[in-house]
Amino acid sequence: MPSARGLAAALLALVSSAVAAPVHAQAPPQVSLLTFAPGEIYWQRFGHNALLVREDGVAPQVYNYGIFDFAQENFFLNFARGRMLYRLDVAPLDWTLRQYAAERRWAIEQRLALDDDQARALADFLAWNARPEHADYRYDYFLANCSTKARDAIDRALGGTLRRHLEARPGTGTYRGEVLRLMAPMPSLMAAMDLGLGPRVDPPLDQWAEGFIPQRLMESLREVRVDDGDGDGGTRALVAAERTLVAAAEAPAPAPPALTLPFLCGGLILAGALLLLARAGARAWARGSFALLATLYATLAGLGGLVLLLGWLATDHWSMARNHNLLLIHPLWWGLLPALARRAGSRQPRQTVFARGIAVVIAVASIAALPLALYGTQPNLHWVGLLLPPGLAVLYGLRRGR
Repeated sequence: MPSARGLAAALLALVSSAVAAPVHAQAPPQVSLLTFAPGEIYWQRFGHNALLVREDGVAPQVYNYGIFDFAQENFFLNFARGRMLYRLDVAPLDWTLRQYAAERRWAIEQRLALDDDQARALADFLAWNARPEHADYRYDYFLANCSTKARDAIDRALGGTLRRHLEARPGTGTYRGEVLRLMAPMPSLMAAMDLGLGPRVDPPLDQWAEGFIPQRLMESLREVRVDDGDGDGGTRALVAAERTLVAAAEAPAPAPPALTLPFLCGGLILAGALLLLARAGARAWARGSFALLATLYATLAGLGGLVLLLGWLATDHWSMARNHNLLLIHPLWWGLLPALARRAGSRQPRQTVFARGIAVVIAVASIAALPLALYGTQPNLHWVGLLLPPGLAVLYGLRRGR
Protein backbone atom coordinates (compact mmCIF):
# COMPACT_ATOMS: atom_id res chain seq x y z
CA MET A 1 0.00 0.00 0.00
CA PRO A 2 1.55 3.30 -0.96
CA SER A 3 2.56 5.68 1.80
CA ALA A 4 1.13 9.14 2.29
CA ARG A 5 4.42 10.60 1.10
CA GLY A 6 4.20 8.58 -2.10
CA LEU A 7 0.65 9.69 -2.76
CA ALA A 8 1.64 13.31 -2.28
CA ALA A 9 4.53 12.93 -4.71
CA ALA A 10 2.31 11.31 -7.32
CA LEU A 11 -0.32 14.04 -6.97
CA LEU A 12 2.33 16.74 -7.32
CA ALA A 13 3.69 15.09 -10.47
CA LEU A 14 0.18 14.91 -11.95
CA VAL A 15 -0.49 18.59 -11.26
CA SER A 16 2.88 19.60 -12.66
CA SER A 17 2.33 17.65 -15.85
CA ALA A 18 -1.09 19.18 -16.29
CA VAL A 19 0.30 22.69 -15.86
CA ALA A 20 3.15 21.96 -18.25
CA ALA A 21 0.86 20.50 -20.93
CA PRO A 22 0.19 22.82 -23.86
CA VAL A 23 -3.07 24.77 -23.71
CA HIS A 24 -4.99 24.49 -27.01
CA ALA A 25 -6.59 27.84 -27.80
CA GLN A 26 -10.04 27.97 -29.36
CA ALA A 27 -9.91 27.57 -33.14
CA PRO A 28 -10.12 30.90 -34.99
CA PRO A 29 -13.43 31.81 -36.63
CA GLN A 30 -14.03 31.36 -40.35
CA VAL A 31 -15.47 34.39 -42.15
CA SER A 32 -17.16 34.40 -45.55
CA LEU A 33 -18.83 36.95 -47.79
CA LEU A 34 -22.37 35.99 -48.79
CA THR A 35 -23.81 37.42 -52.02
CA PHE A 36 -27.50 37.17 -52.88
CA ALA A 37 -29.18 37.72 -56.24
CA PRO A 38 -31.48 40.68 -56.95
CA GLY A 39 -35.13 40.14 -56.05
CA GLU A 40 -38.43 41.17 -57.58
CA ILE A 41 -39.31 43.95 -55.09
CA TYR A 42 -37.84 47.38 -55.85
CA TRP A 43 -35.63 47.51 -52.76
CA GLN A 44 -34.21 44.09 -53.67
CA ARG A 45 -33.18 45.00 -57.20
CA PHE A 46 -29.55 45.73 -56.32
CA GLY A 47 -28.96 42.35 -54.67
CA HIS A 48 -27.53 41.89 -51.22
CA ASN A 49 -24.31 41.16 -49.30
CA ALA A 50 -23.77 39.89 -45.76
CA LEU A 51 -20.92 38.41 -43.74
CA LEU A 52 -21.02 34.86 -42.38
CA VAL A 53 -19.09 33.86 -39.26
CA ARG A 54 -18.55 30.21 -38.36
CA GLU A 55 -17.11 29.31 -34.95
CA ASP A 56 -16.73 26.02 -33.12
CA GLY A 57 -19.68 25.20 -30.91
CA VAL A 58 -21.85 28.04 -32.30
CA ALA A 59 -24.41 27.96 -35.10
CA PRO A 60 -23.20 29.94 -38.17
CA GLN A 61 -24.28 33.57 -37.88
CA VAL A 62 -25.10 35.97 -40.72
CA TYR A 63 -24.28 39.66 -40.13
CA ASN A 64 -26.65 41.68 -42.30
CA TYR A 65 -26.21 45.45 -42.77
CA GLY A 66 -29.36 45.78 -44.90
CA ILE A 67 -32.11 46.01 -42.27
CA PHE A 68 -34.64 48.86 -42.34
CA ASP A 69 -38.07 49.26 -40.79
CA PHE A 70 -41.08 51.00 -42.38
CA ALA A 71 -42.50 51.42 -38.87
CA GLN A 72 -39.49 53.47 -37.81
CA GLU A 73 -40.41 56.97 -36.62
CA ASN A 74 -40.53 59.43 -39.55
CA PHE A 75 -39.30 56.73 -41.94
CA PHE A 76 -40.75 58.25 -45.12
CA LEU A 77 -39.77 61.79 -44.14
CA ASN A 78 -36.22 60.62 -43.49
CA PHE A 79 -36.28 58.75 -46.80
CA ALA A 80 -37.29 61.93 -48.64
CA ARG A 81 -34.62 63.95 -46.84
CA GLY A 82 -31.88 61.38 -47.49
CA ARG A 83 -31.40 60.70 -43.78
CA MET A 84 -32.34 57.05 -43.55
CA LEU A 85 -31.25 54.86 -40.66
CA TYR A 86 -30.37 51.25 -41.36
CA ARG A 87 -28.93 48.76 -38.93
CA LEU A 88 -26.80 45.65 -38.63
CA ASP A 89 -28.72 42.54 -37.64
CA VAL A 90 -27.64 38.97 -36.86
CA ALA A 91 -29.54 35.85 -37.93
CA PRO A 92 -28.82 32.10 -38.20
CA LEU A 93 -27.53 30.93 -41.57
CA ASP A 94 -30.23 28.26 -42.02
CA TRP A 95 -33.03 30.78 -41.49
CA THR A 96 -31.39 33.25 -43.90
CA LEU A 97 -30.99 30.70 -46.67
CA ARG A 98 -34.61 29.60 -46.34
CA GLN A 99 -35.73 33.20 -46.89
CA TYR A 100 -33.72 33.59 -50.08
CA ALA A 101 -34.65 30.15 -51.39
CA ALA A 102 -38.34 31.08 -50.92
CA GLU A 103 -37.72 34.23 -53.00
CA ARG A 104 -35.88 32.19 -55.66
CA ARG A 105 -32.70 34.23 -55.26
CA TRP A 106 -29.34 32.54 -55.56
CA ALA A 107 -26.81 32.74 -52.73
CA ILE A 108 -23.03 32.33 -53.09
CA GLU A 109 -20.50 31.96 -50.27
CA GLN A 110 -16.90 33.14 -50.65
CA ARG A 111 -14.72 31.89 -47.78
CA LEU A 112 -12.06 34.48 -47.05
CA ALA A 113 -8.42 33.41 -46.62
CA LEU A 114 -7.78 35.48 -43.50
CA ASP A 115 -5.03 34.62 -41.02
CA ASP A 116 -6.03 33.82 -37.45
CA ASP A 117 -5.59 37.37 -36.16
CA GLN A 118 -7.49 38.90 -39.06
CA ALA A 119 -10.38 36.45 -38.76
CA ARG A 120 -10.65 37.02 -35.01
CA ALA A 121 -10.46 40.80 -35.44
CA LEU A 122 -13.22 40.75 -38.07
CA ALA A 123 -15.49 38.48 -36.03
CA ASP A 124 -14.96 40.61 -32.91
CA PHE A 125 -15.69 43.81 -34.83
CA LEU A 126 -18.94 42.39 -36.21
CA ALA A 127 -20.04 41.24 -32.75
CA TRP A 128 -19.29 44.72 -31.38
CA ASN A 129 -21.02 46.44 -34.31
CA ALA A 130 -24.14 44.30 -33.82
CA ARG A 131 -24.73 45.57 -30.28
CA PRO A 132 -27.89 47.72 -30.11
CA GLU A 133 -25.93 50.86 -29.25
CA HIS A 134 -23.70 50.45 -32.34
CA ALA A 135 -25.96 48.76 -34.88
CA ASP A 136 -27.60 51.82 -36.51
CA TYR A 137 -25.89 53.73 -39.32
CA ARG A 138 -26.72 56.47 -41.84
CA TYR A 139 -27.64 54.79 -45.10
CA ASP A 140 -26.54 56.05 -48.50
CA TYR A 141 -27.52 54.34 -51.78
CA PHE A 142 -24.00 54.51 -53.18
CA LEU A 143 -21.62 55.05 -50.26
CA ALA A 144 -23.04 53.22 -47.23
CA ASN A 145 -25.22 50.21 -47.95
CA CYS A 146 -25.21 46.49 -47.19
CA SER A 147 -22.42 45.87 -49.69
CA THR A 148 -20.10 48.76 -48.86
CA LYS A 149 -20.41 48.11 -45.11
CA ALA A 150 -19.40 44.47 -45.61
CA ARG A 151 -16.57 45.58 -47.93
CA ASP A 152 -15.34 48.11 -45.38
CA ALA A 153 -15.38 45.54 -42.56
CA ILE A 154 -13.23 43.15 -44.62
CA ASP A 155 -10.87 45.99 -45.54
CA ARG A 156 -10.59 46.96 -41.87
CA ALA A 157 -9.46 43.44 -40.96
CA LEU A 158 -6.93 43.51 -43.83
CA GLY A 159 -5.47 46.84 -42.75
CA GLY A 160 -6.53 48.69 -45.92
CA THR A 161 -5.14 46.13 -48.38
CA LEU A 162 -8.49 45.51 -50.07
CA ARG A 163 -9.09 49.20 -50.76
CA ARG A 164 -5.61 49.65 -52.22
CA HIS A 165 -6.14 46.72 -54.58
CA LEU A 166 -9.62 47.71 -55.76
CA GLU A 167 -8.96 51.45 -56.16
CA ALA A 168 -6.12 50.59 -58.53
CA ARG A 169 -8.47 48.72 -60.87
CA PRO A 170 -11.00 50.36 -63.20
CA GLY A 171 -14.63 49.31 -62.91
CA THR A 172 -17.06 48.62 -65.69
CA GLY A 173 -19.39 51.62 -65.52
CA THR A 174 -20.88 54.42 -63.43
CA TYR A 175 -23.32 54.75 -60.55
CA ARG A 176 -26.04 55.74 -63.03
CA GLY A 177 -25.27 52.85 -65.35
CA GLU A 178 -25.56 50.34 -62.52
CA VAL A 179 -28.88 51.84 -61.41
CA LEU A 180 -30.34 51.64 -64.91
CA ARG A 181 -29.02 48.11 -65.48
CA LEU A 182 -30.49 46.68 -62.30
CA MET A 183 -33.75 48.65 -62.32
CA ALA A 184 -34.51 47.83 -65.98
CA PRO A 185 -37.22 45.25 -65.06
CA MET A 186 -39.15 48.18 -63.48
CA PRO A 187 -39.17 50.76 -66.32
CA SER A 188 -41.20 53.46 -64.58
CA LEU A 189 -39.09 53.43 -61.44
CA MET A 190 -35.90 53.20 -63.50
CA ALA A 191 -36.91 56.28 -65.49
CA ALA A 192 -37.84 58.24 -62.35
CA MET A 193 -34.49 57.45 -60.72
CA ASP A 194 -32.59 58.36 -63.88
CA LEU A 195 -34.47 61.66 -64.18
CA GLY A 196 -33.56 62.57 -60.61
CA LEU A 197 -29.85 61.76 -60.75
CA GLY A 198 -27.42 64.57 -61.50
CA PRO A 199 -23.92 64.51 -63.04
CA ARG A 200 -22.15 63.51 -59.81
CA VAL A 201 -23.14 59.88 -60.47
CA ASP A 202 -21.60 59.79 -63.95
CA PRO A 203 -17.78 59.65 -63.55
CA PRO A 204 -16.27 56.19 -64.22
CA LEU A 205 -15.97 53.99 -61.14
CA ASP A 206 -13.04 52.00 -59.87
CA GLN A 207 -13.70 48.55 -58.41
CA TRP A 208 -13.72 49.90 -54.86
CA ALA A 209 -16.58 52.33 -55.59
CA GLU A 210 -18.27 49.76 -57.81
CA GLY A 211 -18.50 47.53 -54.74
CA PHE A 212 -21.76 49.28 -53.81
CA ILE A 213 -23.30 46.58 -56.03
CA PRO A 214 -23.11 43.21 -54.21
CA GLN A 215 -22.43 41.12 -57.29
CA ARG A 216 -19.67 43.51 -58.43
CA LEU A 217 -17.98 43.16 -55.04
CA MET A 218 -18.20 39.37 -55.25
CA GLU A 219 -16.61 39.41 -58.71
CA SER A 220 -13.84 41.80 -57.64
CA LEU A 221 -12.83 39.68 -54.64
CA ARG A 222 -12.08 36.74 -56.95
CA GLU A 223 -9.09 38.64 -58.34
CA VAL A 224 -7.67 40.02 -55.06
CA ARG A 225 -4.46 38.60 -53.60
CA VAL A 226 -3.14 39.39 -50.12
CA ASP A 227 0.10 38.79 -48.22
CA ASP A 228 0.44 35.12 -47.31
CA GLY A 229 2.09 36.02 -43.98
CA ASP A 230 5.31 34.06 -44.56
CA GLY A 231 7.44 37.18 -44.72
CA ASP A 232 8.91 36.30 -48.12
CA GLY A 233 6.68 38.61 -50.18
CA GLY A 234 4.40 35.80 -51.32
CA THR A 235 0.67 36.23 -51.79
CA ARG A 236 -2.46 34.14 -51.63
CA ALA A 237 -5.94 34.55 -53.10
CA LEU A 238 -8.29 36.38 -50.75
CA VAL A 239 -11.10 33.98 -51.69
CA ALA A 240 -10.03 30.57 -50.41
CA ALA A 241 -13.13 28.77 -51.72
CA GLU A 242 -16.43 29.60 -53.35
CA ARG A 243 -19.65 27.62 -53.43
CA THR A 244 -23.33 28.06 -54.23
CA LEU A 245 -25.62 27.76 -51.21
CA VAL A 246 -28.90 28.47 -53.03
CA ALA A 247 -29.25 27.89 -56.77
CA ALA A 248 -31.45 30.03 -59.04
CA ALA A 249 -31.49 31.16 -62.66
CA GLU A 250 -31.94 34.93 -62.27
CA ALA A 251 -29.23 37.00 -64.00
CA PRO A 252 -29.33 40.83 -64.21
CA ALA A 253 -28.88 42.54 -67.56
CA PRO A 254 -25.18 42.99 -68.45
CA ALA A 255 -25.62 46.61 -69.57
CA PRO A 256 -28.11 49.47 -69.06
CA PRO A 257 -30.89 49.75 -71.65
CA ALA A 258 -30.65 52.15 -74.60
CA LEU A 259 -33.22 54.88 -74.02
CA THR A 260 -32.48 57.63 -76.56
CA LEU A 261 -34.49 56.31 -79.53
CA PRO A 262 -37.70 55.34 -77.67
CA PHE A 263 -37.63 58.58 -75.67
CA LEU A 264 -37.11 60.66 -78.81
CA CYS A 265 -40.00 58.90 -80.56
CA GLY A 266 -42.27 59.60 -77.60
CA GLY A 267 -41.25 63.27 -77.55
CA LEU A 268 -41.84 63.71 -81.28
CA ILE A 269 -45.25 62.05 -81.12
CA LEU A 270 -46.36 64.34 -78.29
CA ALA A 271 -44.91 67.40 -80.03
CA GLY A 272 -46.67 66.46 -83.27
CA ALA A 273 -50.02 66.22 -81.51
CA LEU A 274 -49.53 69.62 -79.88
CA LEU A 275 -48.52 71.25 -83.17
CA LEU A 276 -51.51 69.84 -85.05
CA LEU A 277 -53.89 71.11 -82.38
CA ALA A 278 -52.20 74.52 -82.31
CA ARG A 279 -52.50 74.91 -86.09
CA ALA A 280 -56.17 73.99 -85.92
CA GLY A 281 -56.78 76.71 -83.35
CA ALA A 282 -59.70 78.23 -85.30
CA ARG A 283 -61.83 75.36 -84.01
CA ALA A 284 -62.95 75.49 -80.39
CA TRP A 285 -62.38 71.77 -79.79
CA ALA A 286 -58.79 72.08 -81.06
CA ARG A 287 -58.09 75.09 -78.81
CA GLY A 288 -59.54 73.26 -75.82
CA SER A 289 -57.61 70.07 -76.58
CA PHE A 290 -54.36 71.98 -77.05
CA ALA A 291 -54.86 73.91 -73.82
CA LEU A 292 -55.69 70.72 -71.91
CA LEU A 293 -52.67 68.79 -73.23
CA ALA A 294 -50.32 71.76 -72.83
CA THR A 295 -51.61 72.45 -69.31
CA LEU A 296 -50.99 68.84 -68.33
CA TYR A 297 -47.45 69.05 -69.73
CA ALA A 298 -46.71 72.36 -67.97
CA THR A 299 -48.15 71.12 -64.67
CA LEU A 300 -46.09 67.92 -64.69
CA ALA A 301 -42.95 69.74 -65.86
CA GLY A 302 -43.28 72.22 -63.01
CA LEU A 303 -43.95 69.49 -60.46
CA GLY A 304 -41.03 67.35 -61.66
CA GLY A 305 -38.73 70.35 -61.61
CA LEU A 306 -39.80 71.23 -58.08
CA VAL A 307 -38.90 67.71 -56.93
CA LEU A 308 -35.48 68.00 -58.57
CA LEU A 309 -34.85 71.40 -56.97
CA LEU A 310 -35.87 70.23 -53.51
CA GLY A 311 -33.77 67.08 -53.89
CA TRP A 312 -30.74 69.22 -54.68
CA LEU A 313 -31.22 72.13 -52.27
CA ALA A 314 -33.26 70.76 -49.35
CA THR A 315 -32.09 67.17 -48.82
CA ASP A 316 -28.92 65.14 -48.26
CA HIS A 317 -29.32 63.33 -51.61
CA TRP A 318 -25.95 64.43 -53.01
CA SER A 319 -26.62 62.44 -56.18
CA MET A 320 -29.40 64.89 -57.18
CA ALA A 321 -27.19 68.00 -57.23
CA ARG A 322 -26.88 70.24 -60.32
CA ASN A 323 -29.21 68.11 -62.41
CA HIS A 324 -29.10 69.21 -66.07
CA ASN A 325 -32.72 68.12 -66.52
CA LEU A 326 -33.66 71.29 -64.62
CA LEU A 327 -33.16 73.16 -67.89
CA LEU A 328 -36.12 71.22 -69.29
CA ILE A 329 -38.47 70.90 -66.31
CA HIS A 330 -38.78 73.51 -63.56
CA PRO A 331 -41.47 75.49 -61.70
CA LEU A 332 -41.31 78.32 -64.26
CA TRP A 333 -43.65 76.22 -66.39
CA TRP A 334 -46.39 77.01 -63.89
CA GLY A 335 -46.10 80.67 -64.90
CA LEU A 336 -47.66 79.74 -68.26
CA LEU A 337 -50.81 78.16 -66.82
CA PRO A 338 -52.92 81.38 -66.93
CA ALA A 339 -51.83 81.99 -70.52
CA LEU A 340 -52.82 78.43 -71.47
CA ALA A 341 -56.24 78.96 -69.87
CA ARG A 342 -56.74 82.10 -71.96
CA ARG A 343 -55.64 80.18 -75.04
CA ALA A 344 -58.49 77.70 -74.51
CA GLY A 345 -61.13 80.44 -74.60
CA SER A 346 -59.94 82.66 -77.46
CA ARG A 347 -58.40 82.28 -80.91
CA GLN A 348 -56.06 85.23 -80.28
CA PRO A 349 -55.83 85.88 -76.55
CA ARG A 350 -53.79 88.82 -75.32
CA GLN A 351 -50.80 87.47 -73.37
CA THR A 352 -49.22 89.45 -70.58
CA VAL A 353 -45.65 90.73 -70.60
CA PHE A 354 -44.99 88.33 -67.72
CA ALA A 355 -46.18 85.31 -69.72
CA ARG A 356 -44.13 86.34 -72.76
CA GLY A 357 -41.03 86.79 -70.60
CA ILE A 358 -41.51 83.40 -68.94
CA ALA A 359 -41.92 81.79 -72.36
CA VAL A 360 -38.64 83.31 -73.59
CA VAL A 361 -36.73 82.11 -70.53
CA ILE A 362 -38.17 78.61 -70.86
CA ALA A 363 -37.30 78.47 -74.57
CA VAL A 364 -33.69 79.58 -74.03
CA ALA A 365 -33.16 77.14 -71.16
CA SER A 366 -34.74 74.26 -73.08
CA ILE A 367 -32.61 74.82 -76.18
CA ALA A 368 -29.45 75.14 -74.04
CA ALA A 369 -30.11 71.63 -72.72
CA LEU A 370 -29.27 70.09 -76.13
CA PRO A 371 -25.57 71.07 -76.46
CA LEU A 372 -25.10 70.38 -72.76
CA ALA A 373 -26.47 66.87 -73.26
CA LEU A 374 -24.19 66.33 -76.28
CA TYR A 375 -20.97 67.63 -74.73
CA GLY A 376 -21.59 67.84 -70.98
CA THR A 377 -20.92 65.42 -68.15
CA GLN A 378 -24.49 64.17 -67.62
CA PRO A 379 -25.74 61.67 -70.25
CA ASN A 380 -29.32 62.95 -70.51
CA LEU A 381 -29.74 63.15 -74.28
CA HIS A 382 -32.72 60.79 -74.02
CA TRP A 383 -34.48 63.23 -71.69
CA VAL A 384 -33.78 66.08 -74.10
CA GLY A 385 -35.33 63.96 -76.86
CA LEU A 386 -38.43 63.32 -74.76
CA LEU A 387 -38.94 66.79 -73.26
CA LEU A 388 -37.53 69.38 -75.68
CA PRO A 389 -39.88 68.79 -78.68
CA PRO A 390 -43.17 68.96 -76.73
CA GLY A 391 -41.88 71.86 -74.63
CA LEU A 392 -41.15 73.90 -77.75
CA ALA A 393 -44.50 72.84 -79.22
CA VAL A 394 -46.30 74.27 -76.18
CA LEU A 395 -44.45 77.59 -76.60
CA TYR A 396 -45.22 77.61 -80.33
CA GLY A 397 -48.91 77.07 -79.59
CA LEU A 398 -48.97 80.06 -77.25
CA ARG A 399 -47.16 82.20 -79.81
CA ARG A 400 -49.54 81.14 -82.57
CA GLY A 401 -52.46 82.13 -80.41
CA ARG A 402 -51.19 85.69 -80.47
